[in-house]
Amino acid sequence: MKSHGSLTIALSVCLAVSATLLAADAKKNPPPPPTADAPAQKAFVLPETVATVDGSAIKKEELEKAFNEVLSAQKISAAEVPEQQRLQGYRMLLDDIIANKLLAKFSADTKVTDAEVNAQYERIKGNFASEAELKKQVEAAGETLDKVKTGLRDRLREEHWIDAQIKDKVKVSDKDAEEFYKKNPDKFKSPEQVRASHILVKVDADAKPEVVVEKQKAAQAIADRVKKGEDFATLAKELSEDPSAKENSGDLNFFTRDAMVPEFSKAAFAMKKGDISDPVRSEFGYHVIKVTDRKDAETVSLEKVKPQLLAFLEKQKKQEEIDKVLQDMRAKAEVKINLPEPPAPAAAPALAPAPAK
Repeated sequence: MKSHGSLTIALSVCLAVSATLLAADAKKNPPPPPTADAPAQKAFVLPETVATVDGSAIKKEELEKAFNEVLSAQKISAAEVPEQQRLQGYRMLLDDIIANKLLAKFSADTKVTDAEVNAQYERIKGNFASEAELKKQVEAAGETLDKVKTGLRDRLREEHWIDAQIKDKVKVSDKDAEEFYKKNPDKFKSPEQVRASHILVKVDADAKPEVVVEKQKAAQAIADRVKKGEDFATLAKELSEDPSAKENSGDLNFFTRDAMVPEFSKAAFAMKKGDISDPVRSEFGYHVIKVTDRKDAETVSLEKVKPQLLAFLEKQKKQEEIDKVLQDMRAKAEVKINLPEPPAPAAAPALAPAPAK
């Protein structure tokens, strides 16, 4: 029922979302079949050198690899992407590659210590059962642990350099927080919430009527036992068919009206604290619900939200300054792109960049 990362990430377009949108658009609006009057268009072929950056070539293999990795991550076939969208995807990815190469060039002399690299590596290793498992995953991707560490050093070098460019430009004040708070009142409204526990008696979607009746009787028997004084949490652990009940004793914590299936929410929000429901039917089966707490709708005060708001505004300001630095890098470089301009948005939905969060 219910960080500031690497600059490489900061530079990237929202690849997963964009790839999904491309595939969805391709399925919804497939290109028309060729006719005698409109023969099939010749497939676009990437040139051997897709771009040069300050005289250094970017080969088509690098761009194709990036494009295919995006599609593979989303389990999308290249055949699903129409030619126009493919060109748009190539252009956006190429811009990303160019920015990364420029960032590597500008940050080349920035110092990174072995201790910093090792600390990052240890954090990554902590996400795996062992270093052997990490090595297995890395080698399955065609890389080595040494390359991972080199990549970490490059990332840290880029981060240090970019931080040095923007260090005096990302401060925000209490006044900034107050202005944002006043201009965006709807963002600080907390809706009514209920905290409830439930005991679930599952009912299959194709259950026969007589089975449904038996399930309802079983749920009612549980409700009766609770109303007579038996401990709800104990019965939830013993009888609930919600897999999480063994750990949480049926507690669903606080939730808003739209967080649960409609039948469940309607019943829970109509109850008072301490009430026990008769069986409530939903797509999952029958629920016996106990409301354990309620929170009225409220507007969160500025004082309460200020620490998080200041952090949000600083992160937003930082991304704005990063974007300016990246634009300045591009303006200072000699960049030649050997791909045609993608179609205008009116002709086909284009990949859109998304700022890093």
